[in-house]
Amino acid sequence: MWQPDKHKIHDSLLYQFMVRVSEQHQYLFHDYHQLHRWSIDHSDAFWALVWDFCGIIGDKQLPIKFLPSKVASQTTVSLTNKDTQWFANSQLNFAENLLQPLLATHQHASTNTLQHEEKTKIRVEPTSLAIIFHCEGEDQFRQQLSWQQVYEQTSQIAQYLQSVGVTKGDVVAGYLPNIPQAIIAMLATTSLGAIWTSTSPDFGVDSVVERFGQTEPKVLFGANGYRYNGKIHNREENLAQILAKLPSVQHCVLIEHIRQTATQSKQPLAPLLPTVQQVEQTTWQRILKQNPPSNLSFTAVAFNDPLYILYSSGTTGKPKCIVHSVGGTLLNHLKEHQLHCDIKPGDNIFYFTTCGWMMWNWLVSGLASGTTLILYDGSPFYPNGEVLWHLAEQENVSLFGTSAKYLEALEKQGYQPNQLGVYPALRTLCSTGSVLAPEQFDYVYRAIKSNLQLSSISGGTDICGCFVIGNPLVPVYRGACQGPALAMDVQVYDPQGSAVIEQQGELVCCNSFPNQPIGFWRDHDGCRYHQAYWQTYPNTWHHGDFVMHHHHGGFTFFGRSDAVLNPGGVRIGTAEIYRQVNPLPEIVDSVVIGQQWQNDIRVVLFVQLQSEHALTDALKATLCQRIKQNCSPRHVPSVILTVNDIPRTKSGKLVELAVKEVVEHRPVNNIGALANPEALKEFADRVELQPDSKH
Repeated sequence: MWQPDKHKIHDSLLYQFMVRVSEQHQYLFHDYHQLHRWSIDHSDAFWALVWDFCGIIGDKQLPIKFLPSKVASQTTVSLTNKDTQWFANSQLNFAENLLQPLLATHQHASTNTLQHEEKTKIRVEPTSLAIIFHCEGEDQFRQQLSWQQVYEQTSQIAQYLQSVGVTKGDVVAGYLPNIPQAIIAMLATTSLGAIWTSTSPDFGVDSVVERFGQTEPKVLFGANGYRYNGKIHNREENLAQILAKLPSVQHCVLIEHIRQTATQSKQPLAPLLPTVQQVEQTTWQRILKQNPPSNLSFTAVAFNDPLYILYSSGTTGKPKCIVHSVGGTLLNHLKEHQLHCDIKPGDNIFYFTTCGWMMWNWLVSGLASGTTLILYDGSPFYPNGEVLWHLAEQENVSLFGTSAKYLEALEKQGYQPNQLGVYPALRTLCSTGSVLAPEQFDYVYRAIKSNLQLSSISGGTDICGCFVIGNPLVPVYRGACQGPALAMDVQVYDPQGSAVIEQQGELVCCNSFPNQPIGFWRDHDGCRYHQAYWQTYPNTWHHGDFVMHHHHGGFTFFGRSDAVLNPGGVRIGTAEIYRQVNPLPEIVDSVVIGQQWQNDIRVVLFVQLQSEHALTDALKATLCQRIKQNCSPRHVPSVILTVNDIPRTKSGKLVELAVKEVVEHRPVNNIGALANPEALKEFADRVELQPDSKH
């Protein structure tokens, strides 16, 4: 679909990195495959070089990689990858590294500042823009913050957090939209060595309490509301209920997002939330007035100290609280940004995300590369599907990040961004969250931009990063992610645990990497963490994606392993069926499950139809014929039913398992994780009485 020319290859940071490796290790690389192999075979040298190449500020100490003695001395080494520790004697501060382009300009130093070993290459002017924020609404609200303003507000919020007793290891939470204050609160928190965790304000009270109740934050930042799809959603009552149910929270900072964006007024609201006995309340603006800007003092922490707590979707059980390390997160994000996405100083990068999705954490790390972050809060289709493309043109976006479902919806609604504007700065389009169908590859190159690196990326909350990702040195093949990330020994295993090529199987990672989670919060013996990722295959991370590894190096995804259909003992990826069903003009969305039926599994397809269409026998026949012809007879659904809505998580992911639980008359444990939980009710009792229509 696309191939980089020589100029793009030689101009890329990945190529420059390859040259650096060649110079330092006397090894001539001819292609990405050779570099990838070297990065696995010499992973300690690779990660040490990434540290230097990306200009990380910190005290880098040897050894780079080692096993704790209690593990290394055991006769069995089945857990060596899980227990490997990276940069165990090194120290750094996350916020200092995100702000280092400005600090380098000022040659800033404080008593707690750690110096990096090589002269920083990245510098920004204090008046240049660090964040540009757009908010949904007719008033076209736009806010911009310079690097100096971000630094000053971070220092003011950090002063407040110190004054209320926040120190290294404490948890600070955000119940916030994707707004600049969320980034600044995170920077202030991590500058003190404390831990940041967040959810988006579309989560209901119970869902927030279920998450923050486990991680016990001391301080909560909350917005009084948010905008979506032309409506204002007030959250003051939710905040009051959340505070009443979280005894750990001692202080709440209210951000008047709705009033500010509606009137562009910066005056604080009064009164605050209803009184909650144990909680002292204030507002963001009050903190800024009471604490003049000052020099930040960054608390040095260990490389493997906790930075973020992220949450699994929790649609089939209590959300897992996944703890990510300071150094592992920073080092991996810099690798992915600079080497794989070719993000450079001065680039404007955008990802459509919320604070409840790990792509927010991924996006904000872009500051460390000297970029400008473009934030958007609202619906991607309000007032219409042109909104994000006008933003991309107006702000000269160079990396545009979104979901596969957004691209599919954009095509179905007939939008052609290349007829809406010109995007000379746009070099990379990233897609994640679900499988990107081959037809969406066609759409991107036909309707958005032909000279563009389309990076279908996949990893997740589990590693706060990617296992497979794009890179600017190799072609893009239709329907496939470009290849494995550097220093990730990604393979596809068959049921016997053997690596296979051009055959569907389980995505695994066969080596250790710095951004492995520290573990799960309060999982003191590590048992739950081990069961989640390490118990399926010996010494191997089992990720739970059903994929195929191609000879050209790319990967095609077929859905989550736990949602794989198994009629007659044949494993079928759900994405294969969606690829045939969703492009039809009559279909809005669909979900497919396997239902226990007469000592076997039958395939049941639910479709959401356009309002002017009905599920006629002719449409059923068309669906079955497409699936049979383009997949196989085993893929053909035994039952096809209509529903009014398809349930998805708040980050837009299908919830096949939740639908299956409802159909099988089992409880769904965390309805609040869904964006549209009411949609599940329609699935109950719909399937059981339906005869098997497949012949």
